[in-house]
Amino acid sequence: MLKKVMGNDKLLVFLLMLPGILHFIIFKYVPLAGNMIAFQDYSMFKGIWNSPWVGFKHFVTIFTYEEFFQVVRNTMLFSLMSIVFGFPAPLILALLLNELTKMWFKRSIQTLLYLPHFLSWVIVGGIFINLLSTEGVMNSLLSLLGMEPIDFLTSTEYFRGMIISIGIWKGIGWGTIIYLAALAGVNPNLYEAAVVDGAGRWKQMWHVTLPALMPTIVVLFLLQIGSVLESNVEQILIFLNPLVRDVGEVVDTYVYRVGLLNAQFSYTTAIGLFQSIVGLVLVISLNALAKKTSGESIY
Repeated sequence: MLKKVMGNDKLLVFLLMLPGILHFIIFKYVPLAGNMIAFQDYSMFKGIWNSPWVGFKHFVTIFTYEEFFQVVRNTMLFSLMSIVFGFPAPLILALLLNELTKMWFKRSIQTLLYLPHFLSWVIVGGIFINLLSTEGVMNSLLSLLGMEPIDFLTSTEYFRGMIISIGIWKGIGWGTIIYLAALAGVNPNLYEAAVVDGAGRWKQMWHVTLPALMPTIVVLFLLQIGSVLESNVEQILIFLNPLVRDVGEVVDTYVYRVGLLNAQFSYTTAIGLFQSIVGLVLVISLNALAKKTSGESIY
């Protein structure tokens, strides 16, 4: 029986895919039914089927609640800063690592870069809270240089920059892995042909490496655009405090505070649907634009 299954390639592929398919059905698609509470005044005691229907009441509340627009503005600023500063960082790093010829040095650098990705945000938060506190290492160095200490953790001026910088530090290694994996598939004959044509390292990077990475760049960019109204809720929650709430509160932390702590489940479910619709529209629009301009797209 096993030989028959192994001999049937299509059946074998399906069996290998089955755990992943079941995971998505159970944990991704089945919970979608719960989105109906966005159109109800949901009560935990009455349940989904007995809670009263209110139509688009919660969506109207979203667009008439001033605090929500401030939260969306903060989220958009974080996302824009992540795209401008965070998106190119792993690409640039991957290109630089690709130029290294000494393998021991390259692997050592890669290990140091990948390590932060595998640390939890609780550990990372503890490290940077100690480093950046008023009595931390950073302010001790500033004092030695004769400079005034900076309260990074409670200053609205520095909070966004701190969050983005720490996020880049933690995530740059993972993004670099993706680009290096794509670079491993580049045909070496292309580089040899470029050398024969007299191309230096810079021209090889510009005319061979970057075009080969373009499909990966487009996919990752579209995925990041699709999550423009989402933020790393773990990171923000760890560093957020009342003194920086005006600049640090994002949609996801707002949903956590209002939905889970204040039990406004229907309202926050409506916010989640709003996030999903905005992300879907952006991905479809920019995917069509990318397909038209560069020929690369997700589908």
